Formats: sequence, structure tokens, C-alpha cells
Amino acid sequence: MTTSIVDRPTAGRVRPPYSLATEVRRQASRPRTRIALGFMVVLPLIILLAFEFGGDSEETPTGGGAFTSLVDLATTGGVNFAMFTLLVSSSFLVVVVTALFFGDAVASEASWGTLRYLLAIPVPRARLLGVKFVVALLSLVLALVLLVGTALLAGTLRYGWEPLRSTVADELDPWAGLVRIAAATGYIAVTLLVVATLAFLLSVSTDAPLGAVGGAVLLHILSSILDQIDALGVVRDFLPTHFNDAWVGLLSTPIQWDAMIRGTISALAYATIFGTLAFWRFLRKDVVS
Repeated sequence: MTTSIVDRPTAGRVRPPYSLATEVRRQASRPRTRIALGFMVVLPLIILLAFEFGGDSEETPTGGGAFTSLVDLATTGGVNFAMFTLLVSSSFLVVVVTALFFGDAVASEASWGTLRYLLAIPVPRARLLGVKFVVALLSLVLALVLLVGTALLAGTLRYGWEPLRSTVADELDPWAGLVRIAAATGYIAVTLLVVATLAFLLSVSTDAPLGAVGGAVLLHILSSILDQIDALGVVRDFLPTHFNDAWVGLLSTPIQWDAMIRGTISALAYATIFGTLAFWRFLRKDVVS
């Protein structure tokens, strides 16, 4: 009786509970996390250098829509530069980073042979998966904040704290423009939940992290390609990437909310389906690695 009372706290110290802080420390110590977050800081600086040393173009590009507008106005102020950086990185770079954080979350543990150890601590499967998802989500939010924050700081230091300008909207005070950037970043984060949960689903379904990351990115690219085919008609509205660029409506006057609302509903619906399947799959999976 006495022995069992003494042994309980001892056992607890030997096998501490798996917590959010534990997973944050584990992920923060990994090279891929540091490299991905570091690149979010470096990219705006690369773009800034490209504008500085790229020279002036003799011809003004045409037919580029909102993209051309932001290219022309990117160097007119820090807010404009941040908006341009967000545009050029949201179509592919942040997609890859998102797939990396979520696709690597569980598959890497399986590939290293540590997944069974974590479950043997013991940690309930739902808790393990939930903690990993939250930490991956926090990593994504941090990546977006670093990207936009660095672009805003570097752009402001170089081009000044100027109003947000657009060819389809009234000139906005820099602080009002900052609110638009925050809203655009938030919307992009919501649309990225589709890639995140898909990569997470693939991560619990395979022991190969590269397969989970690459699979999510490839399916995103496939959806983007199909979205360019006009012959698909209304079918395109149901593609997960169809409303990804709807945040550009924030640059118009008045703001175009309709596409953003539809995009938010679409993204949350896909994310719910993929996320539910990920938990359903993992809770019933035979973990052998």
C-alpha cells in the first residue's frame, strides 16, 4: 500500500504528460521550422533588393489586372510594398510552407519511429493529434506575421509611411491600409486551411513526410489549373482554390465582400471534411512505427 502511494508520483515524473508547450519546444528545435520561418523574413528583403537593383522597365505590362496594379504601386510606400509581397507569395510559397508544417507533423514521427513511443507515454490519440494540429497552426500564423511584418517594416523604411493606393479604389490612409492588409492576411490564412487539413490528412495516412507535403501541394496546383479552364463553368465554383484570390476585393472601393464570404464558407467546409477524416483515420489506424 505504501509502496504504491510512493510510486505514483515517481511514475508521473518519469513519464510527463504530452502538452502543447512540449510540442512547441520540439517543433521550434527542428531545422525545417527555423528554415521555413527564416525564409519568411528573407523573402521580403529579396523582393526589396530586386526592386532596388532590377532597374526600371521600359514598358508597362498590360492585362495583369490587380497584379499589374500592385507591381506598379509596390514602391510607393511601405503598405503598398507589404500588399505586393503578400500577393506574390500567397499563390505558392505560403502554400508550400503550410503543407510543410502540417504534412510533416505526424508522418515525420512515423518515419523516425517515435510515434509509437509518444502513444506509449501514454498519450490519447486525439490529444496527440490535436496538439500537433494546434502547433502547426500556430507555426503558420507566425510565418504569415513574419512575412507581412518584415515586408511592412522594410518597405516603410525604404519607401516611407505612405497611403495605400490602388487603380480601382480610393487612396487610403496608411493606418486604414494596414487594416486592409490584416484582413487580407486573415482571409489568406482561412483559405490555407484547405491545404493544411489536406496535408494533415495525408500525414496521418503515410509514413513519408515528403509524400504528405508533396501530395497536398500537387493537389493544390491541380485545383488551380482546373480553375483556369472556363469550359468547366459552374464546376469551378466548387474547386477549393477558386476563391483564393478573392482578398484582392479589399483593394476596391467599395470593398467586394461577396467572393470573400463564399471563399470563407468553401474553405471552412473543405477544412472540416479533411480535418474530420484525419482524426477518423488516425484514431482507427494501426500504428506500427
